Amino acid sequence: MSASANRGRGGAGATVVTSQKVVPGREDDYERWQERVNGAVRDFDGFEGTELYPPEAAEDNQWVVVFRFSDVGRLSAWLRSAKRRELLDEGSDLFEEEPSQEVLSGGQPAQEAVTAVISHKVRPGHEQDFVHWQEKVLRTQQKFRGFMGSELFAPVEGIQDRWVVVFRFDSREHLEQWLESDVRGKLLAEGRDSFAEFDVREIASAFSGWFRFGGGEQAGVPPNWKQAMSVLLALYPTVMVLNLTVAAALTRAGVAGFLGLFIGNVLSVGILTWFLMPLVVNRGLAFWLAPDRPRSRRTDLAGAAVVLACYAVLLVIFSVTA
Repeated sequence: MSASANRGRGGAGATVVTSQKVVPGREDDYERWQERVNGAVRDFDGFEGTELYPPEAAEDNQWVVVFRFSDVGRLSAWLRSAKRRELLDEGSDLFEEEPSQEVLSGGQPAQEAVTAVISHKVRPGHEQDFVHWQEKVLRTQQKFRGFMGSELFAPVEGIQDRWVVVFRFDSREHLEQWLESDVRGKLLAEGRDSFAEFDVREIASAFSGWFRFGGGEQAGVPPNWKQAMSVLLALYPTVMVLNLTVAAALTRAGVAGFLGLFIGNVLSVGILTWFLMPLVVNRGLAFWLAPDRPRSRRTDLAGAAVVLACYAVLLVIFSVTA
């Protein structure tokens, strides 16, 4: 994504980001309820996809769900539908407070990244001041390490009266550096004349649970392109070995294919989560993956070259053994 602010004003594509603070101890009930919601929304015209992001910290218990539609009209039909209202009434006791949502009309598809969604209540008559202030914020963000892009979304008439900005960084560490920076604090103070309040939500990385290098939840995770390369490095040989051994044995024993595949997936996830990722990949590639290690373009290229070389070795090995 280019590092520029795109103002979503009804272009192709529409997204709603809903943040829901679940009552402690009701997480399983919430997930079952959310599955019913996901099943219902699939029947609506223009629906394109959904993602559910659990809280990073258990004490937070803030769940974020994203629904994507082909355009704002079809998204609006879902938001105003009787079916959605019925589901919200059913799940009302699952939440500590009223869920909040931001509607994003237009804009670019989200890349794999750590994302912050910030909604602003702009003071009446200060809309242009707010836009100019956001442009200043963007110019400052571009100077911060790991910044990947930003989009500014105007209110959607009849659905939402807040302005929403979405910005992405390549790691949680870099996102937190921006959010906690002194320069951002000064910018917020400057912008207070144009907006009355704002609310920040973070959407986590897809693979973050497999990358821990000490320091707890705030230690950060590697950029997502490194995570994807590393997971593939561990996943490919795991799946191949299981196919050649466990899958073959299950087939000979007459186990149904769907059950054999399930058993293989359970084993591969377990092997990755408790053995290969923490004990092999994270340790072997710590110089390249660990967020607290010094980073340089040379280090990034060297680590990527090592992973690519490992891919090549694995392909050669399995070409003669499979």
